[in-house]
Amino acid sequence: MNHLSAFDYAVFLMYFIIVSAYGYWVYRSKKKKRTDTKDYFLAEGSLTWWAIGASIIASNISAEHFIGMSGSGFAMGLAIASYEWMAAATLIIVAIFFLPIYIKNKIYTMPQFLSNRYNNTVSTLMAVFWLLVYVFVNLTSIFFLGAIAIETITGVPFSICIIFLAIFSAIITLGGMKVIGYTDVIQVFVLVAGGLITCYMALKLVSEKLDAPSVLASLPLLRSEASDHFHMIFSKGDKFYNELPGIAVLVGGLWINNLNYWGCNQYIVQRALGADLKTGRNGLIFAAFLKLLIPVIVVIPGIAAYVLYQRGYFHSEMLDAAGTVKPDHAYPVLMNLLPAGIKGLAFAALTAAIVASLAGKCNSIATIFTLDIYKKFIKPEASETRLVSVGRWSVVIASLIAIIIAPALRSFDQVYQFIQEYVGFISPGVFAIFLLGFFWKKTTSRAALTAALLTIPLSILFKFLPIITNGAISPIPFLNRMSWVFMIIIGLMVLVTLTDPKSKDNPQGLEIDSSMFKVTPAFTIASVIICGILAALYTVFW
Repeated sequence: MNHLSAFDYAVFLMYFIIVSAYGYWVYRSKKKKRTDTKDYFLAEGSLTWWAIGASIIASNISAEHFIGMSGSGFAMGLAIASYEWMAAATLIIVAIFFLPIYIKNKIYTMPQFLSNRYNNTVSTLMAVFWLLVYVFVNLTSIFFLGAIAIETITGVPFSICIIFLAIFSAIITLGGMKVIGYTDVIQVFVLVAGGLITCYMALKLVSEKLDAPSVLASLPLLRSEASDHFHMIFSKGDKFYNELPGIAVLVGGLWINNLNYWGCNQYIVQRALGADLKTGRNGLIFAAFLKLLIPVIVVIPGIAAYVLYQRGYFHSEMLDAAGTVKPDHAYPVLMNLLPAGIKGLAFAALTAAIVASLAGKCNSIATIFTLDIYKKFIKPEASETRLVSVGRWSVVIASLIAIIIAPALRSFDQVYQFIQEYVGFISPGVFAIFLLGFFWKKTTSRAALTAALLTIPLSILFKFLPIITNGAISPIPFLNRMSWVFMIIIGLMVLVTLTDPKSKDNPQGLEIDSSMFKVTPAFTIASVIICGILAALYTVFW
């Protein structure tokens, strides 16, 4: 049943009207007589801690989670939740060590940090890298997965779905960061509520089809029916070891991936950059608590779909035209089984995740292009009004590029893994540049430029460098590749710095002192609670 009922459309229309109307009200009520770049791109000083935390999660959670991560839950199980649960711990580190450096040094964009700490060459090179990744990987994958999901649920053609998403996200994005930040609060509420309801209904379906005594009894039933799907750590030789290589998810490449994503990523950090330190930190810790919920919303339904598939249900729905099982079909298939009204809410939740993430990424693309490319190199004398206009046009152009490329992603089975791997091509170098830039004042611009130029070639080299395991040739798991590339780049940066005469001069550092890293008792208690929950989860599901 690939359609929504009239009641479902009514629920969705109500959501659409509420978000659009609230966004317009925020835009009108908080609009300045003269909109400048800091107000448009950063909503400087106007976002509360709960708006910052909600906006971070709304920007992060998208179709790649609802569709891609649920598909990975269908294929490999709970282990994919490491990306979410370890992200909660990562946000604590970013809040303590990264955020105060940005705020103290009045950093508003990541390329600006690189320009202040190193030079314009490093800054511009990385700005181009970020724009390419944001447009060709992040934005493209969200449009693709979002359109696939809406097409599967409603039966509306793929091309029309993409156009709808582009228009809806543009309504939010073109209002600036204030509109994005405050509408994201509604988006997060809808996506969490709709996601939890979908999870409940998936478990209810399992209890009905497999004769479980209650919905709660479905959870242990899932674990017994798919015991191989309830391990967090894969062993060598496991089918999915290359995607999540054992202990590396706790002490290896996943940390590089997460610290780069949450600490050196424009469309994540941007929410907190315009706030004071206490508000920004509280926003990040709120986002960390929300991250603990995400696997419940997206991974458990994927595992439920796997168990039902193994028992013979909706076989045709999980296959593509060639008869191949497509894990990314799991969440849309489950949604199609929901009752009228509930299905509309789940559809609204999915749309909220897609649109909020599109808006966040588009805003960051506009911020980097306008402030770090256009203003620096194309028209330095441009007025504030002109810069805001350029930012809006860059959103339109980036969206058009992503829409044109999106259909090419049909060849991938698990698009979530595609995103993680190809973003990982630049993650080791970016994180190395930021890490040494933060905490080693001697690090020179030449060292940073070396890292920027070598990170992609080294990542490509390790991707095609085979290893021999038990007599068989296999690729290096991409999280392990990230670890190797990161360590090599750190070593090269240290070597280049120590052999660079400029490192002995007055190196360009940042304003840092130990008092910046002190946290409040409430923040400490919240951090301990989060770490305790993570320790319990990994102990139970190791």
